[in-house]
Amino acid sequence: RATNAKKVKPMRWVKNVGLGIKTPDAAIEGTYVDKKCPFTGNVSIRGKIIKGLVISTKMKRTIVVRRDYLHYITKYRRFEKRHKNIHAHCSPA
Repeated sequence: RATNAKKVKPMRWVKNVGLGIKTPDAAIEGTYVDKKCPFTGNVSIRGKIIKGLVISTKMKRTIVVRRDYLHYITKYRRFEKRHKNIHAHCSPA
């Protein structure tokens, strides 16, 4: 019996999601199970990729992102500030 034998980790299934997004090391070397993770689960990235400010992380694996934008009012020929809160899945990776 060899005492210095190393345990070999089984290969973890990960995929390249494209769009210039690098697969994180936590997804490659991690042990979490998340079916909604775009790197290890069965979901694809589609639609727009948005930028915003994360305002809440209280929910489990869900974040709230605030998007600020300007809305034009033709009568006054000015812009007004508006915002939307968007709920998004946040994988452990």
